Amino acid sequence: MPSFAACGAQNSRLLSLRLAQVKSGEAEGIPSNESVIIDEETLQRDLEKAIKEEDYVRAAKIRDDLRLLQEDSKAAVLSANTRFYNAFRKGDLVAMNSIWAKEDHVYCIHPGAGRISGYDLVIGSWEIMCGAEHEFPLQIDLQNIEVHVIGDVGYVTCLEVVKTRGSSWGKQMATNVFERINGQWFICIHHASHINM
Repeated sequence: MPSFAACGAQNSRLLSLRLAQVKSGEAEGIPSNESVIIDEETLQRDLEKAIKEEDYVRAAKIRDDLRLLQEDSKAAVLSANTRFYNAFRKGDLVAMNSIWAKEDHVYCIHPGAGRISGYDLVIGSWEIMCGAEHEFPLQIDLQNIEVHVIGDVGYVTCLEVVKTRGSSWGKQMATNVFERINGQWFICIHHASHINM
């Protein structure tokens, strides 16, 4: 399949077709991360060009295609965030291992703790968090969820309202940063800080 960037003015029609094929399962292979970024950048340039040329019909179509691409990425990041919290709620270390990017640049800051860097140390910290001191499943209510995505990086901010059995509710503000690797979203940063409300 040719790069969307090489398709010039036909970008928006090809993107709509490609997104429809991916959603219906008709597409062969997985689009590369690079093509997604190029598509978003190219669509943004095409939108600016259409506006400059006062071609508002084309600009509206490109705007809609760009919004569709961005909303699909946001939904995928929210899904990854849900997988992260489901693993946390259940104390499921296998699921927790699978959602983290297996890279040296990942890090985690648990409430009241310092920064833990690197996949092995981060997973080790979750082994402690999911250890015998806590009874699972935890109750975790997420509030004020916001998601933003730019290219292959997305982040979620939220209020975590957490309760373990026999304890009172605790509240943390959390930021979870995700990166797209080979078409899948993985968490690379989790930062939670206690707040008083």
